[in-house]
Amino acid sequence: MTTPAQPEPSPARPANAIPTPTAPPPDILRCASMELVVTDLAASRAFYHDVLGLVITEEDEQTVYLRSFEEFIHHNLVLRQGPVAAVAAFSYRVRSPEDLDRAVAFYTELGCRVERRPEGFSKGYGDSVRVEDPLGFPYEFFYDVKHVERLAWRYDLHIPGALVRLDHFNQVTPDVPRAIGYVEDLGFRVTEDIRDAEGTVYAAWMRRKPTVHDTAMTGGDGPRMHHVAFATHEKHNIIAICDKLGALRLSNHIERGPGRHGVSNAFYLYLRDPDGHRVEIYTQDYYTGDPDNPLVSWDVHDNQRRDWWGNPVVPSWYTEASLVLDLDGNPQPLTSRTDDSELEVTIGADGFSYTREGHEGKDHDMPSWKQGEYKLGHQL
Repeated sequence: MTTPAQPEPSPARPANAIPTPTAPPPDILRCASMELVVTDLAASRAFYHDVLGLVITEEDEQTVYLRSFEEFIHHNLVLRQGPVAAVAAFSYRVRSPEDLDRAVAFYTELGCRVERRPEGFSKGYGDSVRVEDPLGFPYEFFYDVKHVERLAWRYDLHIPGALVRLDHFNQVTPDVPRAIGYVEDLGFRVTEDIRDAEGTVYAAWMRRKPTVHDTAMTGGDGPRMHHVAFATHEKHNIIAICDKLGALRLSNHIERGPGRHGVSNAFYLYLRDPDGHRVEIYTQDYYTGDPDNPLVSWDVHDNQRRDWWGNPVVPSWYTEASLVLDLDGNPQPLTSRTDDSELEVTIGADGFSYTREGHEGKDHDMPSWKQGEYKLGHQL
């Protein structure tokens, strides 16, 4: 009989760790929305509404508010006309109005810039807090929302590639261990990570809702936004999106996939919108809500971490990402990554070339088990 698996500890906090505030963090429910600045609002509206099928809740000459088919709050995506393509807000819903007070206290203690608007920063949201967090990202917290019709039962409106939920963000930051400590202080838990034998962590997937992640921290020059992800019900919905893009002669918007991730076990497709913002279409990850949910840790030299199967990852997926804005609307300056990049330690940039010593050409590189815990990327 095996001992029940326990979550593995996160890496020890680095010497440059962001201090843990004495103020409690806001109780975050889930990632809920992203505000994108786009340089051609008509082109972006056509991409997200006409092609991907997101529902327009409201719009004016400068802004479009969209939501997925199962959403009941006003929007999951804001497209705002602006001079520079960038991300203006990573938005999270909190459990109660009092959590906005906690957000103000938490980030004030960290010395971050904090703004609060009782009327909200966008239509459909009430009292909201925006901060420039310690990593340089524009985070937003809100509770009050305008409810709209949930279209889950409106099958007359559904399309073959229906996007049903906002699933997660992916953030690029130059120091992943430092980022992990801060996001854990914010109440997130690590579900999966990528690391080497020396313990260097290259990326981490972190959640509030009981799925693999609400956000991920990926190593690279930052702060930048790697992608925003919307979920579909089944992988055939993703194939339908590919077919639609092909029929519209828009397949040049496909950057990577479709394929199956090792990390998260999800079926995926990566697209680039008219401004180059990266959008993932995502389905079939797994439940993580139990308190003893085990950490899945991947060897950085295991190329199946990114693709369980599929075509090799294109270099742009590693190197390109969206700028993020400060609270004045100016692009945040980038800080260069200091440790070895994931791409540099990976021969073949994923695909099927194994870089671990002694694994070349072997076909039995499957998960091993130890007391019920996953240890992926190690020889049986």
